[in-house]
Amino acid sequence: MNQNVLAAKKEVVEEVKTLAKETNNVVVCEYRGLKVSELSDLRKTLSKLDAKANVYKNSLVSKALKEDNDEIETLLEGPNIFVFTKDPTNGSLKALTKFAKKNECLVIKGGLIDGSLKDADYIKTLAALPSKEGLVSMLLSVLQAPMRNLAYSLSQVSEKK
Repeated sequence: MNQNVLAAKKEVVEEVKTLAKETNNVVVCEYRGLKVSELSDLRKTLSKLDAKANVYKNSLVSKALKEDNDEIETLLEGPNIFVFTKDPTNGSLKALTKFAKKNECLVIKGGLIDGSLKDADYIKTLAALPSKEGLVSMLLSVLQAPMRNLAYSLSQVSEKK
């Protein structure tokens, strides 16, 4: 095998390893039938949300991720695009699932979320969750409710007297 080809493959394996370690979340999607322009739109949308979508050879991804989780091989069939995201609740998975609904050619297969293999349903459920900010505001609202109700009750009692 040509040394340049071998060096290029090693470089890709290292790139995938680095992306996987930096982000800790990799989603595998089959893109058979998507146009290049549609893939470009997906990449632009995800890059705005601090996520990367790249196409790699399955064998190279397998080599890169095998030591972290060898179960990933079950997802590596057909033409795949790999989405790397640091925070699955920042809207990147939501954008990915929305794109998949609009473009039926993109099929979310599953992925590695925080190092463990998850199926497509888990990823879609995770995408449906509100953002961290939304969850925090919900929690604060729940925490404020008793105090608000007490203040309202006390004001009603004082108005009657």
